[in-house]
Amino acid sequence: MRNKVAYLLRPRRIALVRAAFSSADPAERGKLWIFAFLGLSFWIGIYAGVHLVLVYFNSVGEEGFGRLLAEKLLSMLFPTFFALTAFSAVVTTLSKLYLSRDLFLVHSYPVAHDKIFLARWMESVADSSWMILVYALPVFVSYGVVYRMGPFYYLNIFLVMAPFCVTACALAAVVVLLAAVVLPANRFRGILIFFGLGLFLLLYLGLRLVRPERLVDPEISASLISYMASMKAPARPWLPPTWAYDSMRETLEGRIGAALFNDALAFCGAALASFLAVGTASIVYFRGMSKAQESRVRNPGPLRPERWRKRRSFLLSGQVRAFVVKELKSFFRDSTQWPQIFLMAALVAIYIYNFKVLPLDKAPIKTVYLQNILSFLNMGLATFVLTALSARFVYPAVSMEKEAFWIVSAAPVSMAKVLWIKFFIYFPPMLILTEILVIVTNLLLKVTPFMMAVSTATVLCMVPAVIALGIGLGAAYPDFSAENPVQSVTSFGGLLFMILSAVFIGAVIVVEAGPVYYVARAGFSGRAVSLAEWVWLGGSFALVILLSALAVIWPMRFGVRRLAPA
Repeated sequence: MRNKVAYLLRPRRIALVRAAFSSADPAERGKLWIFAFLGLSFWIGIYAGVHLVLVYFNSVGEEGFGRLLAEKLLSMLFPTFFALTAFSAVVTTLSKLYLSRDLFLVHSYPVAHDKIFLARWMESVADSSWMILVYALPVFVSYGVVYRMGPFYYLNIFLVMAPFCVTACALAAVVVLLAAVVLPANRFRGILIFFGLGLFLLLYLGLRLVRPERLVDPEISASLISYMASMKAPARPWLPPTWAYDSMRETLEGRIGAALFNDALAFCGAALASFLAVGTASIVYFRGMSKAQESRVRNPGPLRPERWRKRRSFLLSGQVRAFVVKELKSFFRDSTQWPQIFLMAALVAIYIYNFKVLPLDKAPIKTVYLQNILSFLNMGLATFVLTALSARFVYPAVSMEKEAFWIVSAAPVSMAKVLWIKFFIYFPPMLILTEILVIVTNLLLKVTPFMMAVSTATVLCMVPAVIALGIGLGAAYPDFSAENPVQSVTSFGGLLFMILSAVFIGAVIVVEAGPVYYVARAGFSGRAVSLAEWVWLGGSFALVILLSALAVIWPMRFGVRRLAPA
């Protein structure tokens, strides 16, 4: 059994070794170094942030209150890590067991189905857990440094996290195996995405309803702190996050024997969950695999007259109309896109709600100043939201052509026109969404007409630049083998898109900050704006328009040059 499982895992091992030690492609090595640098920077940032928080907690030394806050923070981290690992494992295991393209080849081997499951599940454990392990490590290291722990503490991190991740992935595998018997894997994936987004929104709404901004209210801060200090509800002793938390807490307090006992509980739980997953797979995996191959029968619906379709798009030429119809149909026929639309609407509502509950009247800064400062910064926040949405919808627009891209290439339409069609399909809804975010939040903040005009005009210039960056870089670095849009976003091109978008947004904010501040301050103080300030303001807007034009033209041309030879 061990040899056959190792044989099934051999292609993955060879691919990892070649990716790590191959020196044939300098471009790939450059991408690897860029990713390593960004990952290390993020790792150091997490460590520094948690370290500052723990040092601040230690400064609150009244009756061990700082220690209590640190322990509460640690107790919140483990359920969060467990939920993230389990959900990631559900998505990864579903893809590995039922949706991967090489399953027909793997199942043609003379190997039992339970051994195929075990090999695939081991791959999903690695894929689902590595990021949690890497970015949870700086959190635990921060605790060790602040509380000056010995070598056993750092060894115990791995004794805790290994069974912790295995248990989460094993329970996720059981859920996937049982669900695949009831529903085909393709349908279950759509339901899973919708459920995951709904769970995220419920958790976030629950956090917002607690209203953490009350911490800045001096009228209730004392009672809130007293409440937190008295909050000592016992944890569930039979949950895996509780074993992990208890082990780390006992280690921090110097009780090594109690920590090892909780480690033993965690390993026993991981072994039991793994046995349950393998046993379930031996019974139902083949049935779920057979159901996953069943083709879905689509209902094409009533045929619409060609004359009516042409009437809807009479302003478009035949070639452009054909591509526009294709893009819209491709988007709405993909059921995985529907939950994203609901998520987008929910994020807009949450974003606006955050501004509604800001306690501006209790801030130490004058309300009129704070309102307009937040309005100016809100331009950057809204365009960062636009960047995140563009990374999900706009950037993968070319990659989602997949194997059918040769049809687009063979069509009697230039590649530049194809990319501009995609640009104008995504530009109107993204512009409307971003302007809604800016205008509604400005109304809630009750900003001056000058700030309302500045923010709406600036966003009008920035939105096409972000959309063009997404389309152009998505065309320059396409991933036609990606099974879903998320895979194409996590590539080098997706990372480059987000970096350049952030640089562009930051540049616009910096260019406008000085003149907008002086003109707004003149309005607050009641004095007239000088000619030099108006010239400065006009020059900054001209520079923003120039930056936006360059951010539209350059990526689109770059994408055409890179994509045309394909």
